[in-house]
Amino acid sequence: MKNITRHTGTLRIVKRMKNSYLGNPQFMAFVDESGEGHGVRFRTAANSSHAYGIENYEGQRVTVTVGTHYGCATLNTITSHKEETHRAKWSADVKANLGL
Repeated sequence: MKNITRHTGTLRIVKRMKNSYLGNPQFMAFVDESGEGHGVRFRTAANSSHAYGIENYEGQRVTVTVGTHYGCATLNTITSHKEETHRAKWSADVKANLGL
């Protein structure tokens, strides 16, 4: 994958595409960075595990990295800000319980 860029915004699923030749789902998605329809549009890679979980992130604030794969904008990574907040809270609770 080339030309990887990072984008933060609200994830919207544009459409579910045809399944891959192995029967795995693929999606066209969009990250709205401004709240006004400005952002990046990309697809999930064929036979990627991201396609199985991307619907769980719809409507959430996420950070994605998108790269070019065979000339097509393709999802590389996805992280929910909800997960980061949960991890930080859990880490703080563990430190408090350990007296750190």
